[in-house]
Amino acid sequence: MRRLAALFLCATLAACGGGGPRLEKLDSSAVVLAFGDSLTFGTGASPSDSYPAVLERAIRRKVVNAGIPGETSAQGRERLAEVLEEVRPRLLILCHGGNDFLRRLDDAAARDNVRAMIRMARDKGIGVVLLATPKPGLPPSIPIFYSEIAAEQGVPFEEGVIRTVLFDNKLKSDMVHPNGEGYARIAAAVEKVLRKAGAL
Repeated sequence: MRRLAALFLCATLAACGGGGPRLEKLDSSAVVLAFGDSLTFGTGASPSDSYPAVLERAIRRKVVNAGIPGETSAQGRERLAEVLEEVRPRLLILCHGGNDFLRRLDDAAARDNVRAMIRMARDKGIGVVLLATPKPGLPPSIPIFYSEIAAEQGVPFEEGVIRTVLFDNKLKSDMVHPNGEGYARIAAAVEKVLRKAGAL
């Protein structure tokens, strides 16, 4: 059944001339929810320089910053339903897993939590964009489960920007957080994904 659904999605995209998963176009009053940990909160920069704040100015839609520093994917999974009910977004930008990797928690649990959060949003008719968070290392590496979940769930996916930012000392405020310029790079990459997927 899952394979048939994937084939149907591919056929639909081909018929529409799309090159990847599509999102519902966001009208000017639509609310976007940026959900995650310190990378969403904007640790290392001023609140106005967090990636959700920069993205809000760029796309001219309200972007709610629901990032909590130090939060694991399990904690995010517990918190998300209440935040979705409160914010009622048309789109969720999900960026989770970094604290799992820093604390050397189980990758399989992080994978399951990320998948569950995507399904929670989509069950409510909310579009999702997934951002991959790298594992610490030289160089930082992206766990494969992010791309697997994006393909499985048919959601737009930004894989490389956070890794690129955290690999460039000029774009970091410390070892694991961007500075204002780094967050601006992330916002620009997310905007590009939204435009490619038809949300803007």
